[in-house]
Amino acid sequence: MTATNGVGQQFALDVGYGVRINYFDTGGDGFPVVILHGLAGSAVEFFETADALPEFRTILVDLRGHGRSTSGPDDLSREAFVADVVHVIESAVGGPVALVGQSMGGHTAMLVAAKRPDLVSKLVLLESSAGSSSAAENMQLGEFFRSWPVPFPTRAAAQEFLGNGPLQDVWVSDLEEREDGYWPRFSADVMVGTMNGLMRPRWEEWDAVAAPTLVVYGEEGMFTAEEKAEFVARGHNVRRVDIPGASHDAHLDATGAWITALKSFLNS
Repeated sequence: MTATNGVGQQFALDVGYGVRINYFDTGGDGFPVVILHGLAGSAVEFFETADALPEFRTILVDLRGHGRSTSGPDDLSREAFVADVVHVIESAVGGPVALVGQSMGGHTAMLVAAKRPDLVSKLVLLESSAGSSSAAENMQLGEFFRSWPVPFPTRAAAQEFLGNGPLQDVWVSDLEEREDGYWPRFSADVMVGTMNGLMRPRWEEWDAVAAPTLVVYGEEGMFTAEEKAEFVARGHNVRRVDIPGASHDAHLDATGAWITALKSFLNS
């Protein structure tokens, strides 16, 4: 456990099979909110969100294969991700939480809510769905990550290669400094393996979610109007919010609107 400026304390939880899950916990007596990042992201993406929730106890999880958690786990199944989050909730809180997830993290959160309704009192899904990807798309994503000329000699070099933008800025700021340079906190192979677990839509689990749910979409996000409408229509007790001009990473490029929607739901 180490002190972490702005986000409370940092913990590492052994979940078995040689995997450790890192999470940040703001502590306090507020109702617990657990936040899960998306693919190739980390808890760092939601530091600003946590700062905006002082009345809550916010727990930011680095999912397996990401951030400061075990980088190369053998098991990349959806069930393994779900089990990790359940371990964190039971160990850190022991009772129900408001569970928030973006993209792949939202898919994980949805599966947790379906499997363990006793642990999820409210669910928030940012730019997420029941799941659907193809092997070709996943391999293309892997090729993109493999194209990175790592290690980068400096953060400036990484910024020059990756470009400018909220997501790219987070990738650069969260690079791990090693003796030979700066490395991303994820590997291409693990990202592809993680995405392969999302190829089968999990409509049965989505239908099983009973917790009040907020679904948030960016106007310029990755889903079509038809996909958004179907997902919301097939859910139960769902509130939908659309953020104008926001991308798939609305928590980064439309932070104010995202936090307003989140807090309104959490406080309702």
